Amino acid sequence: MKQAPSLPRPFDPAADLVPPAAAGVARGVARLFDAMGLACLPEVPLANGRRLDLLALGEAGGLWAVEIKTSVADFRADRKWPDYLAFCERLYFAVPPDFPREILPADQGLIVADAYDARILRDVPDRKLPAARRKALTLRFARLAARRLLLSQG
Repeated sequence: MKQAPSLPRPFDPAADLVPPAAAGVARGVARLFDAMGLACLPEVPLANGRRLDLLALGEAGGLWAVEIKTSVADFRADRKWPDYLAFCERLYFAVPPDFPREILPADQGLIVADAYDARILRDVPDRKLPAARRKALTLRFARLAARRLLLSQG
């Protein structure tokens, strides 16, 4: 009898996807979103070749993106965040408590987080996504979550 191929080691989002400096911020945001009734996935690849640090799916189907910045150099070197706007209804920057918030774009959301907690300091209104894009992103979210669950079960 042919043996089924083994799956890779269990999936660990904190170790496998999120850079160490951002892991605490990601964890805090994920905990906040969970308390708000949003499901959250790290490192979600998009159709434009970019990858979101976090994507959250709300109970009513809303899609919120989070771009994590842990240093001024990280923010200044990375100017791809506008490419995420076409793939979410809200975009938040999530930063550690000691980050200089005044350098972040004022027209996007702001979350301050550590590994245990997070707080939305600046909320933004929803932008309407086209129905086809919303459906495609929701399916991408579901398939990615299911795949990661399968991999985590070893």
